[in-house]
Amino acid sequence: MPSAPLLAGLDVGTTSVKAVVYDRAGHALSRASVPTPTHTPRPGWASYDAIELWDASCTVLREALAAIPNPENVRGIAVASVGEAVTPLDAQGNPTGETIAWYDTRTWPQVEWLDRQIGKDRLFAITGVSLQPIFSLPKLLWLQQERPDEWARTTKVHFVADYIAWRLSGESLTDYSLASRTLMFDLHRHAWSHEILDASGIGRGMLAPLAPGGTPLGPVTPAASAATGLPTTCIVSTGGHDHVCGAVAAGVTRPGQMLNSLGTAEAVFLPLVAPMVDPAAGREGFAQGAHVVGDLAYCFGGLYTSGACVTWARNLFSGPDEQPPSYETLFAEAAAAPAGSLGTVFLPHLRLANPPYDDPRSRGTFVGLSADVGRGALMRSVIEGIAFETRASYEALLRYPEALPATDIVAIGGGTKNDLLMRIKATVMGQPITVVEAEEATALGAAVLGGIGAGVYRDADEALHSLAYGRRSVEPVAEDVAMYDAVYEQVYKPLYPTVRTLSHASVDIQRERGPAAARG
Repeated sequence: MPSAPLLAGLDVGTTSVKAVVYDRAGHALSRASVPTPTHTPRPGWASYDAIELWDASCTVLREALAAIPNPENVRGIAVASVGEAVTPLDAQGNPTGETIAWYDTRTWPQVEWLDRQIGKDRLFAITGVSLQPIFSLPKLLWLQQERPDEWARTTKVHFVADYIAWRLSGESLTDYSLASRTLMFDLHRHAWSHEILDASGIGRGMLAPLAPGGTPLGPVTPAASAATGLPTTCIVSTGGHDHVCGAVAAGVTRPGQMLNSLGTAEAVFLPLVAPMVDPAAGREGFAQGAHVVGDLAYCFGGLYTSGACVTWARNLFSGPDEQPPSYETLFAEAAAAPAGSLGTVFLPHLRLANPPYDDPRSRGTFVGLSADVGRGALMRSVIEGIAFETRASYEALLRYPEALPATDIVAIGGGTKNDLLMRIKATVMGQPITVVEAEEATALGAAVLGGIGAGVYRDADEALHSLAYGRRSVEPVAEDVAMYDAVYEQVYKPLYPTVRTLSHASVDIQRERGPAAARG
């Protein structure tokens, strides 16, 4: 009797690199995690060393596989990862430079150049995404213009999940969902845009061929097997962008659903009836893409700093040589504070504005502070600000006919463990939120794609019917709905337009002083 197949999912995220081994029903049998090795040499800059990412992936895979008795039964693996970050490689596959992190904002001159050369509306018409410094194309242009020696040695580029999959299998493909985050992908043709590549001086041969998620690349190589513990009979398949892989695990694959993926960043993910064509959506910072399964398009709203806001606030409550208070302590104090945080409202723009505002010079703001506001109320205001921003992004999307109102809101990610956040979100949104209690939903989505590529599942529908995980419903707090509606309408919605000019002036003054002043 053949042994039951197992699947592995690898999630290379902003904060951590995780490996999880699952059975066919999606039950986690083992897991391992290490912090994502990240370098931050100056304000606004962040990058990875591709070799360090590979080593971290090997570490967590070895640990997760060592914890199960039968690693030889792992039939398939795929990789989910952050989007936008791009690794330049030479002809031998060695990195020629750093892998610039998705949230790095050094590429402003390249964004301005692209606006002059191609135009923001034209780029949106082709790619479905707005012109912002986070995307892969400005990063490649930065390398081309600022590191010409490295660029001259670069013959191909990989995105993070592609790079790890290539190290595992020796084969290169880019799935449609990661390609959607590059500013080089024609969303309507599901092909690399020759117009954009030619205008940018990016050689067409530098990019890997395109394929849907769950496309088999080939078996794990002997060298990768020795490094990771995966058997050489395990098939490596294309994975995808982390939030989109999480949508697969959560079953969010049709219009009328919304996925709220809560991590360091947060996605408001809506499958669309068709790609949005109104350029106003691009001017508002919304980004579209191709789902990892089926032929659907999706749209992203959400927050570039969600869990990151909570971590930032926690770190403020300690001195340089002190341990910050525990999350449990802070959340208990926030829960004890009254709804509305004694009038304090927080705008969570710690890196840049979130859709529906395309404004990288926006910054975070507190309003309504008073001497009555203590640590608990301040932390609660941060959590409430995240919830208000989620609603603002979602409501703006509904102005477009391709986005249907969500009758079903599904939440995944580490943020769902924060019960206070989930209650406040449900109350601010005014409808229940279903929390998927899958072990590491993003890694599970990757494992599902690995299972499709390895033939463990016939297709995504069979995979979703095979998964067996818990769900819980978080209901709005009825007595707080009216108060949160009033704060949202009267304070939160006018907040960004009111402080926009001040934020811009503050950022511009610091830019004029230069990096040394920013560090000081």
